[in-house]
Amino acid sequence: MTADKKSNGASRRAFLKGAVAAGGAVAGAGMARAAGEPDPLITEVQEWASGFGEGVDATPYGLPIRFEDDVVRRNVEWLTADTISSINFTPIHALDGTITPQGCAFERHHSGAIELKKEDYRLMINGLVDKPLVFTYADLERFPRENHVYFCECAANTGMEWAGAQLNGAQFTHGMIHNMEYSGVPLRTLLEEAGLDAAGDLADKWIYVEGADASSNGRSIPMDKALDDVLVAFKANGEALRKEHGYPVRLVVPGWEGNMWVKWLRRVEVMDAPVQSREETSKYTDTLADGTSRKWTWEMDAKSVVTSPSPQSPITHGPGPLVITGLAWSGRGAITRVDVTTDGGKNWTQARLAKDGESKALSRFYLEIDWDGSEMLLQSRAHDETGYVQPTKAQLREVRGENSIYHNNCIQTWWVKESGEAENVEVS
Repeated sequence: MTADKKSNGASRRAFLKGAVAAGGAVAGAGMARAAGEPDPLITEVQEWASGFGEGVDATPYGLPIRFEDDVVRRNVEWLTADTISSINFTPIHALDGTITPQGCAFERHHSGAIELKKEDYRLMINGLVDKPLVFTYADLERFPRENHVYFCECAANTGMEWAGAQLNGAQFTHGMIHNMEYSGVPLRTLLEEAGLDAAGDLADKWIYVEGADASSNGRSIPMDKALDDVLVAFKANGEALRKEHGYPVRLVVPGWEGNMWVKWLRRVEVMDAPVQSREETSKYTDTLADGTSRKWTWEMDAKSVVTSPSPQSPITHGPGPLVITGLAWSGRGAITRVDVTTDGGKNWTQARLAKDGESKALSRFYLEIDWDGSEMLLQSRAHDETGYVQPTKAQLREVRGENSIYHNNCIQTWWVKESGEAENVEVS
């Protein structure tokens, strides 16, 4: 295999020609059945076409059809002591495109998802402002709003993989992420409403954001980020936030670790220094090999993963046309390129981005190949608009050792076997 685009399956025309050939093989197999045995795909006896379906009153809120009931969030029981403070992983292996449906978007809680009515909601802006204010939900709806698509990734995503291949599935290795369109009010607007002089000297100022749940999850954010692109959001994918995603209001901190995206947002305090809370000292810091820890590593570096084929999405057909697909993202900006290798990194081929990368949002990539049925060591490698290139696990370990949990953006390897099944492995 060479590094040029055509080496992994020839042109689109050849790919389609292969698909036709494969289709002929399938048809031939379909005819190889016992005499008189009906083929439900070619007879007129079709259950779904011989009577009426459900009326519109049967589904006041549409849900996935029962044939897709395996496309759900999943928990890893041994990962935490209690599900009240745990993670449910997005089934990224079963999705396509980039927008994550709210119903299967990952959730992370520190004291459980709470129920808070819009009518009871309050947001306080206080601290170093001219006029401390308290906003109701109705107040927030009166401000000019914006819509943006961003990914939210837990800093611990892929964290179990530091010491070796652990969890067998893209949902579990990379599923602490979702990508949604958020609607809300820029935090800058609310801070200015409270008398913050955005034109003044704010270089050393910080904000402290806090949620309304029992954990009182709070994080310090430097003022330049707060005034840049942080959003106070009350809609996702066009509808109200789900309870588990912070209904009725959450903070959106584009490109930065998910712990800062405080849910059930109740307070924003302007301060002259960071708070040094539990979530930014003993937690969400990166422990190095010598026992010291890096702080303030908010930004999520460029990362990618092949979602299919993968352990939960094996190849279910024989040799022939195969679509390799996956996701790439960067907290630094837009994804500009993704490379894919089938031989563990010896040779790389540039994949096709479904569309131009969007800043701090997921990008979908595809690579169409003609699979010959042999084993593959599948990897993907992301590039972002700053020139950053996703590193190997060995490169990360060389700098940070194996004591870390957070910010593991290493290249992932799937060993695809001749059977089409896949397994999480490492390559040296």
